[in-house]
Amino acid sequence: MTASFLLAQVGAHAASLFAERLARLKLAPWHAGILRILNSTPAITQQTLATTLGMVPSRLVVLVDEMESQGLIERRENPDDRRRYALHITEKGRSTLDRIGRMSREHSQALLAAISEGEQRQLATLLQRIADQQELTRGVHPGYRHSGRVAREVSE
Repeated sequence: MTASFLLAQVGAHAASLFAERLARLKLAPWHAGILRILNSTPAITQQTLATTLGMVPSRLVVLVDEMESQGLIERRENPDDRRRYALHITEKGRSTLDRIGRMSREHSQALLAAISEGEQRQLATLLQRIADQQELTRGVHPGYRHSGRVAREVSE
């Protein structure tokens, strides 16, 4: 097996397991990513968020509407441009993000149980080097480009 095959195999498996964990909260991985970004970048516009995620804005609207109806985020009038709205994480969104963080740590521990903590740090360093060389945006999953289609499937 090549390293790239194993990387793809483990990555797909890890993503599937994490999605199963998030489904217990009635969430999908892209919800977690959006909450994380809004927590660290309050008052971001939908357009800027879509650009950050590499997502078509019309696809993001579906996700934002869904998350707003769940009380996880809210749109507020943008004081700099009243034609646009700024997105903010709510208290419920923050508490959900805390739960996601705990789930993420449990997921990581279970997934990486076969290797030592030192090996885990080394693996993370090597993977980050590969991600940087591939010019991937740190902290942004490339799957957001396809999330509009998947969001409709999850909500049905």
